[in-house]
Amino acid sequence: MRYLYSALFYALLPFVVLRMLLRSRRAPDYRRRLAERFGFFAAPTDTAQPAIWVHAVSVGESMAAAPVIESLLQTYPDHRLVVTTTTPTGSQRVQALFGDRVFHVYAPWDLPGAVRRFLRRTRPSLLLIMETELWPNMLHYSSARGCRIILANARLSKRSARGYARFGGFTRTILRQLDSVACQSAVDGQRFLSLGLPVAALHVMGSIKFDLQLDGAMRSLAANLRQDFAADKRPILVAASTHAGEDEQILAAFATLRRFVDNCLLIIVPRHPERFDVVHSLCLRAGWQVVRRSVGVTPAIGDDIVLGDTMGELLLLLGVATVAVVGGSLVRHGGHNVLEAAVWGVPVVTGPHMFNFTAASDMLVSAGAMIMLEDATQLGACLVELLDDPQRCRQMGVAALQVMADNRGAKKRLLELVAGNLAGA
Repeated sequence: MRYLYSALFYALLPFVVLRMLLRSRRAPDYRRRLAERFGFFAAPTDTAQPAIWVHAVSVGESMAAAPVIESLLQTYPDHRLVVTTTTPTGSQRVQALFGDRVFHVYAPWDLPGAVRRFLRRTRPSLLLIMETELWPNMLHYSSARGCRIILANARLSKRSARGYARFGGFTRTILRQLDSVACQSAVDGQRFLSLGLPVAALHVMGSIKFDLQLDGAMRSLAANLRQDFAADKRPILVAASTHAGEDEQILAAFATLRRFVDNCLLIIVPRHPERFDVVHSLCLRAGWQVVRRSVGVTPAIGDDIVLGDTMGELLLLLGVATVAVVGGSLVRHGGHNVLEAAVWGVPVVTGPHMFNFTAASDMLVSAGAMIMLEDATQLGACLVELLDDPQRCRQMGVAALQVMADNRGAKKRLLELVAGNLAGA
């Protein structure tokens, strides 16, 4: 089955490359460093050092992996850290966070030749995959070289499990190449077991995203930003990681909100940088006074919207929010990380589509820290109700902080799992 999969990938490769080139018209980084996708890059000079390979697909996974990578750098100074991503935004985040402390390249496409070239150049003894990225050739050739493989912070939605189940035998083969799976919840773990993961490989550890910490520098930056944005004089709504089809809904909800709270400021942060200009145009066509964050101008009291068109600032911008709406949930994308708002003690509102973050969402909803709408059309009324009740907002914020405190510790457990696998590598 893997041979058929590889043959199909090779057959589709021209279309994959064409898609990359088309995307690069809006985001030029997609055509840069294209050779890395095929496993062609200058190998690190210190190949005598044992290597730990951490794969984080994009920004969200990179942010989740960051505390783990920092701990690995401190705990294993004699190891080389190889960090891969698949998106330019993830790459930018890794480079901004770690610079030359890690060896960073794009992950190879899941082609036998590309994966083998990558492994020859990096020679990892441990592969740590963030979230649920199951690439057959990546796993097969890594395992064949004796590289231990950990699937970290793993989650598996009901829909994804049904998809994997359609290829039962192939999925079982893939899962048996994993030495350890660190699941976010028992429900996720049971789904992995039902697909053929050996019981001995399963470890239910919670989500490392609960281990997100705000250092003094971040808190200081947020305090200064709150002052710049006059947060003591007006409520601030942050719409985080929005996708196509959501911005219009958020702008409509904001129009409803402004009829009741006429000084409210909206900060809207599109998920992908290639959509910055599109969202800017949407805001202008709706008649709002818009300030682009990238320009570096402080919004005046008369400004309506700040467009978050910078990279790596979402966590900071959430630190000024009165209420946060988390994107990817008003359309059927599956939602984004609600804990980045919760760590600030900010009340969270999402649409109904949070199937990628079921466990965290359930915890926050049960604690009264988050509202998950049954229908996206309820967003405007929900925001009006929340901002009309500051006491409820404060209670939701306190509940969010308590959920974060109660669920920390997954990072420590994951690092212990890493130590055990390195010992057996």
